[in-house]
Amino acid sequence: MASLCFQSPSKPISYFQPKSNPSPPLFAKVSVFRCRASVQTLVAVEPEPVFVSVKTFAPATVANLGPGFDFLGCAVDGLGDHVTLRVDPSVRAGEISISEITGTTTKLSTNPLRNCAGIAAIATMKMLGIRSVGLSLDLHKGLPLGSGLGSSAASAAAAAVAVNEIFGRKLGNDQLVLAGLESEAKVSGYHADNIAPAIMGGFVLIRNYEPLDLKPLRFPSDKDLFFVLVSPEFEAPTKKMRAALPTEIPMVHHVWNSSQAAALVAAVLEGDAVMLGKALSSDKIVEPTRAPLIPGMEAVKKAALEAGAFGCTISGAGPTAVAVIDSEEKGQVIGEKMVEAFLKVGHLKSVASVKKLDKVGARLVNSISR
Repeated sequence: MASLCFQSPSKPISYFQPKSNPSPPLFAKVSVFRCRASVQTLVAVEPEPVFVSVKTFAPATVANLGPGFDFLGCAVDGLGDHVTLRVDPSVRAGEISISEITGTTTKLSTNPLRNCAGIAAIATMKMLGIRSVGLSLDLHKGLPLGSGLGSSAASAAAAAVAVNEIFGRKLGNDQLVLAGLESEAKVSGYHADNIAPAIMGGFVLIRNYEPLDLKPLRFPSDKDLFFVLVSPEFEAPTKKMRAALPTEIPMVHHVWNSSQAAALVAAVLEGDAVMLGKALSSDKIVEPTRAPLIPGMEAVKKAALEAGAFGCTISGAGPTAVAVIDSEEKGQVIGEKMVEAFLKVGHLKSVASVKKLDKVGARLVNSISR
């Protein structure tokens, strides 16, 4: 969460301080899981499962979008994680196990209390008051770790939605985001700019955290918007990148970033991809401190803009660079130039893809009825 303490314009102002993460409990049983105060049982009567198995998908996300640090994010189409969840008589009632992890990484823990999907699933079970059924979960990672594309949030979102679906969809998006935040808090901090769009789709503004207040921002369906995502072979752990942030900022930079964030929101609502790109490129607080930690990032941004991109910045904590344009064909050309810059200046191999906005968010892919 963020805390701003206003001082005179000539002096810096207090900026974002990351919260400390609580130590995990020893057991994975839902009834003893130490959730934040925001997570509590919300259903009066424990629901019965309506499916024996479900498979869900949650998309990749672009957080911050330049000046929207910790309060703006969006979902992108075609990339993400899958979760398969089953009612499992071999698992003790009220508990969940992680049976298998496949995909881009297999080094994640299968301990539900140390896994993004497991933590979010447990929090969702807690909200539903699940005490009579045991579950087993398989996680397929479509996103690499530390990519800046919301890898942890995609796992958490897919798991939370899977638990909700298997018990008849009793919870709404706000509750599922809270469940996902339990996972994010353990991994990278209590911020919703990945988990909210991963669950809700589209662009999401986080107006407040206590209580949680989410504002979906509708990009007009008759307007074109494409994201050029270029991911180098370089890992930028979120905690490390957050540690690089300044603890104080000049008032003039605060005012500038506030105006750019407002312009970005207006651009989304109006479907103005050009203004969106300009605002996205104009962060004076976070990007200047993180870009030097990603080899070649400044050159990549310059290459994107020279190739015709409306704007370019770091996706989330990085290292993925994201540019915006209104044509897939132009996006392919921009992506090639960005890949060249990463290799030439940063000495990093990278992969480019051009994706549209995911307007759906985490969803059920298939299910097996009881």
